[in-house]
Order: sequence, then structure tokens, then C-alpha cells
Amino acid sequence: MHLARIALTTALALPLTAQTTDTPRFHGTTPKSFEIRNAHVVRGDGAPPTGPTSVFVENGKIVRGPIDRPEVVIDGSGCYVLPGLVATHAHLHEAMAGVAIPQSYQLDLWLASGVTTIRDLGSAFSRSLKMRQEAERGELRSPRILLYQQFGAVDTAEEARARVRAIKSGGADGIKFWSNINYAPEVLRAALQAANEAELPTTAHIGVGEANALHYAEWGLRSIEHWYGIPDAALDGVQEFPADFSYSNEVDRFRYAGRLWREADPDRLDAVLQRLVDLGVAWSPTLAVYEASRDLMRAQHKPWFDDYLHPALAKFFVPSLDSHGSYFIGWSTTDEAFWKENYRIWMGALRRFEQLGGTITTGEDAGYIYLLYGFGLCRELELHHEAGFHPLEVIEHATYNGARVMGMEDRFGRILPGLDADLIVVRGNPLQNLKCLYPTGCDVYVDGESVPTGGVRFTIRGGRIWHGPTLLTGVRELVERERERLAKRD
Repeated sequence: MHLARIALTTALALPLTAQTTDTPRFHGTTPKSFEIRNAHVVRGDGAPPTGPTSVFVENGKIVRGPIDRPEVVIDGSGCYVLPGLVATHAHLHEAMAGVAIPQSYQLDLWLASGVTTIRDLGSAFSRSLKMRQEAERGELRSPRILLYQQFGAVDTAEEARARVRAIKSGGADGIKFWSNINYAPEVLRAALQAANEAELPTTAHIGVGEANALHYAEWGLRSIEHWYGIPDAALDGVQEFPADFSYSNEVDRFRYAGRLWREADPDRLDAVLQRLVDLGVAWSPTLAVYEASRDLMRAQHKPWFDDYLHPALAKFFVPSLDSHGSYFIGWSTTDEAFWKENYRIWMGALRRFEQLGGTITTGEDAGYIYLLYGFGLCRELELHHEAGFHPLEVIEHATYNGARVMGMEDRFGRILPGLDADLIVVRGNPLQNLKCLYPTGCDVYVDGESVPTGGVRFTIRGGRIWHGPTLLTGVRELVERERERLAKRD
């Protein structure tokens, strides 16, 4: 199945197929003008696709066109053009399990998966700030990076306000709160109020404690990660923990997290969701990162691990209480059964949240729990579809909603004139099969045979074009070198 012809102003035609690794001349460049021709276009705001048609770009911005003699023409025949994907829960890692990770490993995987914006929720801030600056100047091959700095532990309201001021002056784009066991309620309240006054967006991983999602929301939180704190707010008292439970033991913690949603009162839960919507709190559920809890064997044997799993992650994923999220020690069929029920109720709550007017985004939290960067976000989209959302709604979650939650909908998230050219060119129709978004592609059934299709052919951020297969080839070669290097060292 033929994907496309890329025509340069020199009239060179370069055919591409799923197996082609020839790199276009404009890979990594920012043409002053280009046209994506003869493609179907998904705008990103829930509107149905249009096409075949063209998307025009000048000086990094989408324009109405047409453009006279564009510098580059990409033939999008058989392709769909979407806004670049937005990962609202990501982490920039330097090392895992004591093994260094080259920054290009993560960044290229995200780009190869069509991710043009990440919201980093806690990393080595000074290093990540430098990366963000380099990316903004076009010196680093990278998605757009927004940095939400970890708030850290403080003891008083005044310390909380001072911490917010320091985060603001240090250049962060927002604040990420992690687990309310770190703060007394009055300290958390002061921090959230100060963040709103400083116009710093906030999000939170809400641990089990005195404050639940409603408290955070009433005090000014803007978005919630995962789902912690939401069913807690609908409990009749506290969760039914066994007497020997320890929150510090991740086997205990995640085992009984899988039994929480079933204890939430449905009527109370509906009221909690309505209140969160009324207060304008968004939700990044990260369905993909916990999927191993309901199907461990699937998570441990993903086919892309063979070529793209960095040895640092392979080591980190080995069950061990020393590695956050590697809690699968004695994980049982019973544990999976509870987590499957957890997902059923959780997904129903997501549908209800959106029905009530809530905003849902897509995050992956990759680098933990058998989740690979970029691939995890693709899986997140599939799970949103499993939850009952139409593929057009899923794409909206992954594009426009992410931009809205970051307060950047006037910059990216839709395919509209005047916005940044954050775009992906996908082989095949992702509305028909979201597996088309995996960088390794997928197969379709044609006349009794399996035919390769799918894959992000081009990822474009602010008008800069990268060739997806070239990025993926580079990641595979990097992983091979790292495995050989570490094998010699050991």
C-alpha cells in the first residue's frame, strides 16, 4: 500500500511505504512554507474530518492558503492529518535504576509517536529548564516542553506562599503537588491560593489523607492526575483497609487502590463529579499506566520492547520495592480481577464527568509500570475509546483539551489558521483504528491478507518537520548500542 510522494521544489519525488527508511531531505528542517496535499484533516475540536484537502503552513503557522510555490509539498494521499498529540502527564528522566538514559531516547520516541507537547510533572528542574529553552530556540529535537515543578514538602502557610513565589520566579510553567501526606490542609490551601494569585496552573497526584479531590478543588486546584482523591470523596468514611496494611508498601498500596472505586457510593460520586465540573477542574486519568494491574502478562510482553526498550527501563521494571511502580511481587489473578472492576467503574466515571461538562486530557506517565514513552500515549487513546468515547472525542482529549488545560489553546491543539503548525501526518485512518497512531504501525485485512499500514509519517512542531520512521530507526540503533555497552560493562 503506497503512502505518499514527497515533492521538493526541485521536483524530486520520493515514494514512501511502511517499510521505507529513506529520510526526506527536509527531515529536521523548518521550511518557510509548505503544503500537506490531498489528505483528510481532523481539526481536533470534535468536528468530523474533511478532505481530501490541503493544510498550508507559512513561517511556522497554519494559514488559509493557497501558497504560491511552497518550499515543500507533502503528498498526504491515504493519510490523515491531526493536531500534534499533547501528553499532559510526562516525566523527563535522566536515569532509571541507576542506569543513565540519553535525552534523545525519550524525545525521539515522543516525536515518533506524534507527541508535539509534553507537560513534565516533576524532574531535575534545572536540566529540564535548559532542555525547554533549547527546544524553544530550535536547538533541540524535542516536543514543546511545559514544566510543572514539584512543590515539595513545607510546614507552614508562609513557607508555602514563599515556595510558590520561588517556583514562579524560577521559570516554571505550573506546579505539581504530590500526595497530601506532605502537607497539613491549611498549608495546602495556602499554596493553592497563592498559585492562583500568581497565575500558575496547578495539578495534583492526590494521596490518601485528610484532603480529597473536593478539598483540592475548593482551594483552587486546576487539574487532577490519575484518579486518586475522587472516589475517596465519595466514601462513607474511610476505605476498608486490612489491619496489616501499610501505605508505604507499594504492594499493599496498589493492591488496595484496585479495590477503591467499588467502595464509592454512586450517588455521592455523581455529586463529586458535578462539583469538580462546576469548579472547572480538568482530569488527566492516565489509564494506560495502571493497565498492568489488570493484565500483568500483557504489560510484560509488549512486542515493541524487543527493539525499543532501553536497558535502564528493563532493569527498573523488574518487580522490586526499590523502584516506584514496580510493585508486582506476588501479583495474583484476584488482584487483576479487582483492577478490572476498578477500570469498569473508573471509565464510567470518566464518561459521566464529560457528560456533566468536564474536560478530559491524555497523559501517559511513561517510564513506570511497563509503559514506554510515546507508545504509552497511543495506548492511552485506545483506553479512552474503550471507556466509551467516540474516536473524534478521543482525538479532542489528546489535542485541543490538552492545550486548553495548559491555557495555550490560542497556540496549538487544533488545525486552524493562525495557530502554530503542530501537526502529524498519519498513514491510514486513525478514526477507524487508533492503532494507526503507534509509531510501528499496524495491519489491516485486505482480501484475506495482512497488509501493513499506520504509523506517524511526519511529526511537525511549530513548522519544523521530522520523519517518524527515521526517528524510530535512530531509537532502535541507540537501544542496540546501549545494550551492547552495558553487556560489556557487566
